[in-house]
Amino acid sequence: MNPSALDQLVRDVTAELARDARGPRVAEMLSRYARGHNDWREFALFDKRSYARNLLHKDELFELILLCWDAGQVTPIHDHRGQRCWMGVLEGRVDEALFDVPAPGARSLALRNTRRHERGAVAFITDDIGLHRIAQVGSEPAVSLHLYSRPIPTCRVFDPDTGVVGERTLTYHSVRGVRVDG
Repeated sequence: MNPSALDQLVRDVTAELARDARGPRVAEMLSRYARGHNDWREFALFDKRSYARNLLHKDELFELILLCWDAGQVTPIHDHRGQRCWMGVLEGRVDEALFDVPAPGARSLALRNTRRHERGAVAFITDDIGLHRIAQVGSEPAVSLHLYSRPIPTCRVFDPDTGVVGERTLTYHSVRGVRVDG
C-alpha cells in the first residue's frame, strides 16, 4: 500500500532535517504539497472560538500542525522559542504581520510589514527575523500547515500596546483527526 501524500511529506521532511537541521528544502516540500494535495482534509477540524491547532506529526525533529481558521480568527503576536517555522497555505488566505523584537523594557511593538499568503505560498520565520501574527482574511475559512523544527511546547506572546510579555502553553484541538478533551 502506498503512503498518503501527507505521510510521504513527513518522511521527506524527516530525511531533510536529519540531513541538515536548517531544512533548506522544507519550503519547497511544503509548497509542492500545498499546491497538489488534499489528503489533509480528513484532519481539518475547526473551532468557532479560536483558530484550531490540529497535530499531524510530532517527534524530536519537528512537529507538523494543521491550523484551521474561521473568519476573523487571529493569533496573538508571538515568538517561536528559537525554533525555525515554516507555514504553507493549503486553502484560503492569511495575512502575516511582522514585528521587530522589542528592546528590553519597550512599551510597544514596531510593525515592520505585512504579507498576504494564499494557497501554495510558504512563509518562514525565526526569532532572529522577528515576531509575527497570523490572521485569516476574507469570508472563506483558511487552512495552513505549520512545521516547527523542533517542537514548541510554549511561546511568548506580546501585547502590542503595553509591551507586556506573557507565556502561552500551546495545546492541540486534535491529534491525527481525533479531538482532544479539554
